[in-house]
Amino acid sequence: MHDDSNLVLQRVARFVRERLHPALYRERVPVEVTAWTAPGEPVPFAEAVRQEFTPFAVGSPWGRPWGTVWFRVTGTVPAGWTTPGTRPELVLDLGFAGAQPGFQSEGLAYTPDGHVVAAVEPLNPHVPLAGGPGSAVDLYVEAASNPGVAKNWTYAPTPMGDLATAGDDPIYRFEAADIALLDTVVWELNQDFWTLAGLVAELPAELPRRAEVLRALERAVDVVDPDDVTGTAAAGRAELADVLAAPAWPSAHRLHAVGHAHIDSAWLWPVRETVRKVARTFANVLDLMDTDDEFVFAASSAQQYAWLQEHQPELFERVKQRVAEGRFVPVGGMWVESDTNMPGGEALARQFVAGKRFFIEQLGVDPQEVWLPDSFGYSAALPQLIKAAGARWFLTQKISWNETNVMPHHTFRWEGIDGTQIFTHFPPVDTYNSELSQHELHRAQRQYAEKGRANTSLVPFGWGDGGGGPTREMLAAAARTRSLEGSPSVRITTPAEFFSTAEAEYPRPPVWSGELYLEFHRGTYTSQARTKRGNRRSEHLLREAELWAATAAVRTGLAYPADVLARCWHTVLLQQFHDILPGTSIAWVHQEAERNYAQVAEELEGVIARSLAALAGEGDGEVAVNAGPYARHGVPALGGGATAAPADEVRVSETAGGTVLENGRVRAVIDERGLLTSVRDLTADRELVPPGDAANLLQLHRDTPTQWDAWDIDEHYRRHGRDLTDVAELAVVERGRHRAAVRVVRKVGASTITQVVSLDAGSASIDIDTHVDWHERQKLLKLAFPLDVHAERAGSEIQFGHLHRPIHTNTSWDAARFETVAHRWVHVGEPGYGVAVANDSTYGHDVGRSTRADGGTTTVVRLSLLRAPLFPDPQADQGAHRMRVSLRPGATIADAVAEGYRVNLPLRTVAGGAEIAPLVSVDDPAVVVEAVKLAEDGSGDVVVRLYEAHGGRASARVTAGFEHSGVVETDLLERPLAEQASLSADGVRVDLRPFRIVTLRYRRS
Repeated sequence: MHDDSNLVLQRVARFVRERLHPALYRERVPVEVTAWTAPGEPVPFAEAVRQEFTPFAVGSPWGRPWGTVWFRVTGTVPAGWTTPGTRPELVLDLGFAGAQPGFQSEGLAYTPDGHVVAAVEPLNPHVPLAGGPGSAVDLYVEAASNPGVAKNWTYAPTPMGDLATAGDDPIYRFEAADIALLDTVVWELNQDFWTLAGLVAELPAELPRRAEVLRALERAVDVVDPDDVTGTAAAGRAELADVLAAPAWPSAHRLHAVGHAHIDSAWLWPVRETVRKVARTFANVLDLMDTDDEFVFAASSAQQYAWLQEHQPELFERVKQRVAEGRFVPVGGMWVESDTNMPGGEALARQFVAGKRFFIEQLGVDPQEVWLPDSFGYSAALPQLIKAAGARWFLTQKISWNETNVMPHHTFRWEGIDGTQIFTHFPPVDTYNSELSQHELHRAQRQYAEKGRANTSLVPFGWGDGGGGPTREMLAAAARTRSLEGSPSVRITTPAEFFSTAEAEYPRPPVWSGELYLEFHRGTYTSQARTKRGNRRSEHLLREAELWAATAAVRTGLAYPADVLARCWHTVLLQQFHDILPGTSIAWVHQEAERNYAQVAEELEGVIARSLAALAGEGDGEVAVNAGPYARHGVPALGGGATAAPADEVRVSETAGGTVLENGRVRAVIDERGLLTSVRDLTADRELVPPGDAANLLQLHRDTPTQWDAWDIDEHYRRHGRDLTDVAELAVVERGRHRAAVRVVRKVGASTITQVVSLDAGSASIDIDTHVDWHERQKLLKLAFPLDVHAERAGSEIQFGHLHRPIHTNTSWDAARFETVAHRWVHVGEPGYGVAVANDSTYGHDVGRSTRADGGTTTVVRLSLLRAPLFPDPQADQGAHRMRVSLRPGATIADAVAEGYRVNLPLRTVAGGAEIAPLVSVDDPAVVVEAVKLAEDGSGDVVVRLYEAHGGRASARVTAGFEHSGVVETDLLERPLAEQASLSADGVRVDLRPFRIVTLRYRRS
């Protein structure tokens, strides 16, 4: 028999397009429109409605890029619109023209008294009307003319991402403003066709079910009169009723559908626009809840709720009511959906502290699931932090973007560096913006990796990235697939319901150990270097500010600046969002981030100065203070005092091979090219630089990713590079007894690179301070250190510890990991000897091997210093940069840890005469104090967070240098744990497994 299915599906598609869609509204009547254009940034409703609104003609252009126009629409619902099966609504087209929600013009409708009604977006263009036939319509619409920066993902450079270059000409045309009479029967028929036609497209041709549904669709098309769609739509639905009623197969995959809107806190729009996107999305969600009693919606990011509370308090109270009902579900427990590769350990902990505290205090919920569908890989430190924050489950989607390897599990236990395991789900639907289409549901069923062991997965549905959320069409699809023969079954639930079900169904899932490395978006470790430097500096300033403020509060009674510290933390946490810190947002976002970091630095430096002034007291002398966890130059960790003079001196000499810098521990030779041709560890009597090689070698590569400019470094960059060996200036600039330095200046294209290579007395490290005036485009600047050690793996610092990655390419997994993230240091070594390379602001690294002429191998550590992508910010990374790197010969892992803190936490000198005794001390160098602060609840208790840093077992005594009434071990939120550290009269004894985090709370009342 001839298979005519394609012809039937084509007929159905044309019928829907040309007959059903035009018949969705029986009648339309235009409304009157007046407008007022906001002259600058958005203004609140109360201010906008006081302005003079002037007549506006539908069909006219409106909206400069990033502008706001307030429209007032008025009219009357016709008195004759009383036919059953119809509903009047306001339909607005701001100029959508097939655009995706969240990436162009959007609006928010208000009643004249300021009540938020609903958003106006491409696939939500309708606004519900409170009154029936004969009632007046009077609504204000705050319309945002956000430009479509993505340009259909052509990655073309665009001026639209910067307010200064975006222009002033209108970019939209207001196409329609009507009161329209929706034919609900035609609308339901349209949803029937969408689900069933999608089902036919997915079912194998040999299945009888496919032919059954296909013939039902054909009959429905036959019975609907194209000249009277309204009068015959019910007959069409009747033809489809039986195939829609047939229940799902018992073996069908079970999908838990979670309403969701992934709202990027900034990306191709500024943060201020996200504030409004949240309001629009949440307003639509509340409207859907009013019409669908089964609909449940989950939303993450405490920051976004906080914005709603501040800017839309009436809407926030409505959300809060739905939260209490269990229908609007806060998830994630973090301040934002942050990047997890680059935030420091304490910062990642504070994502949970700040997020969970907001949800608990403001909404009365404690989320149990961590919700990060879109971050660019996941740190192996995360499982422990999830558990320490009191959460149980983890969800991500992004690993489905892997370029090379397919993740072998969808439901598994994820094990972190300390051995903590977290029940984790990775939805096989492969999207966090599902429409609940049959194509998506069947993809989830096909790809689900746990077949035969379990049969349940989660599907997040709703328009995302730019917000929007679920639509009534998606809810209709969910209703039709609750139990539908041939389709996976769909049940709308909460994330907690899914995880509880999945955990019970699959109690012993497989274990994935270590990081969840994303084989994609590797350029995010390097793009927008100033944003990354601002983050690193802010994290360390926050450590210093909290430490000295807590010490001053306990010792001198100086008021603890909790509000200032909270404000600074919230700014830093926001800017760790996974499109800000990774450097993948428009220029506006990164310019604002740099201004915010400068403000944070100013506020924190003020806190530090006031605290240290109170602690150092009066006097004509100077006190060196050390916020690091290790004593330095005679100054105690976490305290202050006089520095001790180094035991040796630095000598500078000129030889045939170049300039020599030498102290009693290391000897370095800088040749006429400004390169390190020799680094000799004098203690071990060992040369680090292989013969014929040179360290501190800058290398410039072509950087033209195949797809996502700011996101990606593609492997083919390695085929296009050159060593930078030409020198514009080479001079010894310091010859002191305690320090010697050589300056090297290079001209590269339109850029200038200045390096100061220095050696201090008593130091085992060579410091390299690099200043770059960068004006290249689509180039990648790396800094290489070839080292004569035979390493099998590289140790890289991550949050609260480190992990080891192979540096060979034996497997496809190894080969795909060609660019990796590290925090303050990387370490390579062979048995008995190692080398550390530390930095103060760089995250991107690659560590590999090269083959020497003699057949031996050289380990090469390279740091990715700068990029210059063109999209989404065509001026990315242009201008001045500074980054500091140190090379530490003869380093153990313990040395690498100490070196990372040394480079990032330099000693401060303050006027005064008093030594500053540490507030807390630890007797084991493997146990690092990461934070000293006062308790979040304002009680005045002292909180100390520490961790095992060397990767082994440790037992340490923690001694408090202040009066206290007791100490308890707590979770991250400073809540007492059932299991306690050993307490004694002379301190707290902590026994730690590798990388374990411990939080201690000292009672002061």
